[in-house]
Amino acid sequence: MEKVYKEGKIFENESYEKGPLQEGEYEKCRFVHSSFYNSSFTDIVFIDCEFENCDLSMVKLNGATLNGVKFVNCKMLGIHFENSGDFGLSMTFEQCILNHASFFGKKLKKINFTECSLEEADFTECDLTSAGFFGCSLHRAVFNGTNLEKADLSSSHSYSIDPEINKIRKAKFSLNGLPGLLEKYNIIIE
Repeated sequence: MEKVYKEGKIFENESYEKGPLQEGEYEKCRFVHSSFYNSSFTDIVFIDCEFENCDLSMVKLNGATLNGVKFVNCKMLGIHFENSGDFGLSMTFEQCILNHASFFGKKLKKINFTECSLEEADFTECDLTSAGFFGCSLHRAVFNGTNLEKADLSSSHSYSIDPEINKIRKAKFSLNGLPGLLEKYNIIIE
């Protein structure tokens, strides 16, 4: 199949469940109210694109390039971001459902999650230096060997982060989030 180059196009009300998006490069494109459920983005390049009100659950990202990609109000269950390409990797998420997503080992410095559900997401061995988690639910999210230095979790909730196995120097937490940092000690905070 021939690779395509699309720039500045709007893809609206499309369904890619039975056939994947055509392989190629998409620059400054918008994908609106579209379904990519269980589809494949293998080796597709997205530069400065936006996905809005899309279902991207279970999308396969094998070698996909996500450079300056914005996701707004998207359902993104079970995506394995660790399979995406590392070159130019930069994303933002607003009001997305990212439950069971995996970011294992990714360098995501300064990434922002705003009002997202990240329940049971895996951030093992991620570099989240200066990341922002604004108003997010992190219930049962996994932080293991994660660099959270200078990250802002002050408005997020339901996280459990072990300071002994994660780097949290100069990270911001709220007083209400304190139990999530002390959970392993089985103490009672009133």
